[in-house]
Amino acid sequence: MFEKQYDVIVVGAGHAGSEAAASAANMGSKTLLITMNLQNIAQMSCNPAMGGIAKGQIVREIDAMGGYSGIVSDTSAIQFKMLNKSKGPAMWSPRVQSDRMRFAEDWRIKLEQTPNLDFYQEMVAGLIIKNDKVVGVRTSLGLEISAKTVVCTNGTFLNGLIHIGDKQFGGGRAGERAATGITKDLIDVGFEAGRMKTGTPPRVDGRSLDYSKMIEQPGDDIPGKFSYSDETKPLSKQRSCFMTYTSNEVHEILKEGFDRSPMFNGRIQSIGPRYCPSIEDKINRFADKDRHQLFVEPEGWNTVEVYVNGFSTSLPEDVQFKALRSVDGFENVKFFRPGYAIEYDYFPPTQLKHTLETKLVEGLYFAGQINGTTGYEEAACQGMMAGINAALKVQENEEFILKRNEAYIGVLIDDLITKGTEEPYRMFTSRAEYRTLLRQDNADFRLTEKSYNLGLASEDRMRKMEEKKEKSFKFVQFLKDLSVVPEEANPVLEKRKSSPMKQSDKVFKVFSRPQITMEDVKNFSGVEEFISENDLSEEMIEQTEIQVKYSGYIEKEKNNADKLNRLEDIRIPNNFDYSKIKSMSYEAREKLRKVQPATVSQASRISGVSPNDISVLLVYMGR
Repeated sequence: MFEKQYDVIVVGAGHAGSEAAASAANMGSKTLLITMNLQNIAQMSCNPAMGGIAKGQIVREIDAMGGYSGIVSDTSAIQFKMLNKSKGPAMWSPRVQSDRMRFAEDWRIKLEQTPNLDFYQEMVAGLIIKNDKVVGVRTSLGLEISAKTVVCTNGTFLNGLIHIGDKQFGGGRAGERAATGITKDLIDVGFEAGRMKTGTPPRVDGRSLDYSKMIEQPGDDIPGKFSYSDETKPLSKQRSCFMTYTSNEVHEILKEGFDRSPMFNGRIQSIGPRYCPSIEDKINRFADKDRHQLFVEPEGWNTVEVYVNGFSTSLPEDVQFKALRSVDGFENVKFFRPGYAIEYDYFPPTQLKHTLETKLVEGLYFAGQINGTTGYEEAACQGMMAGINAALKVQENEEFILKRNEAYIGVLIDDLITKGTEEPYRMFTSRAEYRTLLRQDNADFRLTEKSYNLGLASEDRMRKMEEKKEKSFKFVQFLKDLSVVPEEANPVLEKRKSSPMKQSDKVFKVFSRPQITMEDVKNFSGVEEFISENDLSEEMIEQTEIQVKYSGYIEKEKNNADKLNRLEDIRIPNNFDYSKIKSMSYEAREKLRKVQPATVSQASRISGVSPNDISVLLVYMGR
């Protein structure tokens, strides 16, 4: 049926589980992926899209690390957009609208082509833990499968409860049953658990909509892509999304159902995502707004199903239907299925190490919504990191941790295990203090070598990254060495309303002016020839422009990161006794005792621990 013992068992095949299984198997570990339904591998349970603000950076990081999310996002895309192009490159965020069915299919095909990976369809009903170490899993049929490590990526399935108006029923997703047993096993060995909720909007029949009353939202004129590899190509054709608005009339209809809403009548106690609120939550919290945007998103190339982004709700289905029929373009709408809310178990992530291994049970890893996050991208990157570290543990190799100045993935994991979360955690660019370093355009520079050393990124990937890096840096140096005379530069400067030059200067300095673009610089003698002779791609040219324009900011952030990393190198011994440090505040001692930070740097980021407490800690440790 399957092997008697595995190196890594991954429980759940959502975005976290799929990346965990791929990374562990690609690193040579004998891996088993167990899921309740093999037809739903990498299912897009909510919106059919990948990327977006900060999330797009994560997908590019996953790709640079040898994960599959970027490749699958490209092969299943129906539209590409680079968001925030009007802002600086640190804010640029790629996003694709996806073909939901093709996304899941492409993921399954990628996994089936991955060596060392077995599949099994069954519910995992319990974990086998001996002497504080996980040794396998138990299925609902009573099968016991041995493993050296286990990665739990249970999504919204742990004791999942679906709410639609005053109706509720067990389930992990529409049409799928909840998973039971694991929560009890974990609580029995001392884990702390909590409840969270998330919601999803109605899905409707696109043939029943009047798009002429909506605002078209096309993709980019020249679409990009997520993956740095040559395995994918940018889209040659795209599908548009559309935008419409709610109104006061819509809001009044929705309010009629508030007394039957599980969120308002007290049936749902758990906290939902702050940054993706339900429509009833928006009306309640933003009472001064008389309308809210709705994004009408096609679910694929060949389906009429449409996702109504912005209308997440758990109101009774008759209220949802009546309200949507009052939205411009939705007057004759037909439902495929109503929106619903779902409550599920999660485990506060302060119970984890930076590797995503649990502190209480050796060899047990958590990734995704079980850690209190929301979003496909956040789940996928955790799954990848848990899979990598599970494989490294089996191989008795050193753990792999990304720092806050190395990746958004590092920021996300550090936030979770250092600060914890009491509401679904979503990544934003504002969470990263080094976002000028952590851009979507340089994820390959930051991470490909690390991935290559782990055995994930291919030789071809590594060579391609090194060529791009070498050529773009060579172009930067060329612009630093090349001089331009006023007679040549001033016509360009005047056209851009920039102060004229009085004497010759380096092109790098001229290019650093905010108004001057790469197209302007190409007019200076020698530049076009250099580009042609060195066969520079658009990516290399864009990379050069960013390195020139933001050199000051990049250097400043690198210096700040270096200072912080000095504290990162000061490790705190395991089971350090904070109660002995009487000169430290009581709150700091309690927080440090609970989180058990691995380094002084991590300790400094814990809420309630002051700079003075860190000074006391350093003195006590003999620094």
